[in-house]
This record gives sequence, C-alpha cells and structure tokens, in this order.
Amino acid sequence: MPNNPLTDIRACVFDAYGTLFDVHSAVSSYRKTLGKPADSISNLWRRKQLEYTWLRSLMGRHVDFWQVTEDALKYAFAEHDIEDDELQGQLMQAYLRLDCYPDVYDTLENIRRLGLRTAILSNGSPSMLGAVVSNAGIENLLDEVLSIEDVGIYKPSTRVYNLVCERLALPPAQVCFQSTNAWDVAGAVNFGLRVVWVNRFDQRAEALDCAPDYEIQSLADLSPILSDVATNPPSSATNTDA
Repeated sequence: MPNNPLTDIRACVFDAYGTLFDVHSAVSSYRKTLGKPADSISNLWRRKQLEYTWLRSLMGRHVDFWQVTEDALKYAFAEHDIEDDELQGQLMQAYLRLDCYPDVYDTLENIRRLGLRTAILSNGSPSMLGAVVSNAGIENLLDEVLSIEDVGIYKPSTRVYNLVCERLALPPAQVCFQSTNAWDVAGAVNFGLRVVWVNRFDQRAEALDCAPDYEIQSLADLSPILSDVATNPPSSATNTDA
C-alpha cells in the first residue's frame, strides 16, 4: 500500500457508519433476544443495507437511509424466519444510538489541535446522523455533518464526494477522507480526495485502480501521519471548540 505524505491538508472528513460508529452494536444490544442467529442477522442487515443503496442509486429510485435500513432489516428478519414488528422497531431505534468506537473522540480532538477542520460525510439521513452524533457527544468536535440527502444519491457517486468540496470550499487535494469501507475508499480516491483507509477488520483491498494514500488499522494511527501538517498548521483552518 503506497504511503504518500499528507501535506497541504485543510480538513479531515470521516465516513460515519463502520468508521466512527459500530454498525453491529444495535444487534449487540439485543443479542439475548435474538439468540444464536444474532451475528448472522447483523451481518446480513448491513450487507443488504449497502446493496440497497447501490441498487437504488443505479435504478434512480432514491429513498432516505432510514427507509433503506428498515428494508434491509426486514430482509434479514425474513431470511431468518423472524416475524416480530416490535423487535424490528426496537432495533431501528437502537440504530440511532450506535456505539462510538473508542478511538474516535481523541482522534477528533487531536486533529482539531492541528488546526484542521473536521466533518462527517455519510449515507445517513440528517436526522439519523444528528441522533448518533449527539448520542456519542462529539457534536462540538465537528464543523460539518454532511448527508447524501443534499444530492439525492448514495456513495460512491462522485456527486457525494463533491459535496465536501462545495461545503468546505476546498479542492479535493486539500481534503483527507477516512473510511473503514473499502468500496467507499475506492469511491473517494476515484473522485480525487486524499484518502486514509481505516482497515479495522483486515479487509482485502478492492481489485480496482483506486489505492488510498495510507492504510491504518485504527483512527489512533491517523494523527502521526498528519505530522507534516502539525509542524506547519494551515492558517486558514478554523477551530470552533470555543
């Protein structure tokens, strides 16, 4: 995996689901209720959730991420012969309270100390993102929370990644994007962002000509590779902690 120095970076932008928030923590809260198939349900829920975003984007039949997430859960329940509307509702509400990974808070604080702007770019709807960000207590560490709803199509459409450049008024080369999802990494590289793959789960890289600038295993490894920025923080960056 190539390592390209991350110089002239003005903002660090993060994917939400799987990168900042543990998508499997919703099912984990109901593991006893679901029993043995809990992990299988959680994995299928996540897989169908992503597949439905890609299908809807290709078909031009957009609905928001809440509907996509609910449809995917219905599929996972049906696949496991579960008929329980109340439990499905409870799991959907749990998706608004996903656990934040333990490396997130310190990473965001460290990046802001470098004078860089911080943002989320996510498939999530604004209400879903607002809930999970507030539950994690990281709203004061983010300058922007960007949802694909502003462009009406899901990642990896170039229109989604361009939303970052429009909102932050920065060219792609001055934005460092972090995601755990290999397909999201490929999409961001394809658009032209600087990209760090947070490979939490030891995934295989996509067989595409879209290699990230860096591959790390934890967000805790991000600050050291921004050392060139740290020694010469960009004067135009903002910090709104106060």
